[in-house]
Amino acid sequence: MNRFIRMENVSMLYGANGTHAAALQGVSFSVDAGEYVAVTGESGAGKSTLLTVLGGLQVPTAGSIVIGGVDLASLSADKLSDFRRETIGFIFQAYHLLPYLTARENVMVPMAPGKSTNGGKAERADLLLASVGLSGKENRLPSELSGGECQRVAIARALVHDPPVLLADEPTGNLDSRTGEQILDLFGELHGKGKTLLMVTHNRANLSRATRTIRLRDGLVAEDVTTTAHRAE
Repeated sequence: MNRFIRMENVSMLYGANGTHAAALQGVSFSVDAGEYVAVTGESGAGKSTLLTVLGGLQVPTAGSIVIGGVDLASLSADKLSDFRRETIGFIFQAYHLLPYLTARENVMVPMAPGKSTNGGKAERADLLLASVGLSGKENRLPSELSGGECQRVAIARALVHDPPVLLADEPTGNLDSRTGEQILDLFGELHGKGKTLLMVTHNRANLSRATRTIRLRDGLVAEDVTTTAHRAE
């Protein structure tokens, strides 16, 4: 097996003045390249914290995180930023689209300046938008799109650098059930193309889409189960 992601004894403490709360307590697990993992648990279990430390957005209090053979702790701030941009795509519940930019322009935001012409960037953005079912809506502002369409723009933006890993934090949390199923269908397609996905979700119905479920409780791994993913009817 290709252990593409390894977390070993990762802890994350918050607090000051001698008072601390543990969001993660010695979490250890590995993820193979191409796995689709759902991370679930009650509110406060440490799910979102797990994604932020795994994605290099926060430095854990203790433990190690290795992705693709790279120990995140060994990277300088600049190198970590570069690694994160090229290796990890982030998808959030709140979309985080810039309201004054079109769908195309929002997808272009992560593109490094100077690496290609604006025309080349726009073409790349349009191809990504088409891949998530938004062909013809490239010039619409977020206010002119539905919630599901905004999430599709966010997914296209996450795919700009063709990262091998996608981290999704409650990606269907702001969507109705039908639109949420469509987003999960899209995740299934990305998984089928070889992406490694970790999806935080409260929704029990979403768990069946993943090939593995990790359940957190009080910052600890309470359950780690391999399942057979299926598409919704």
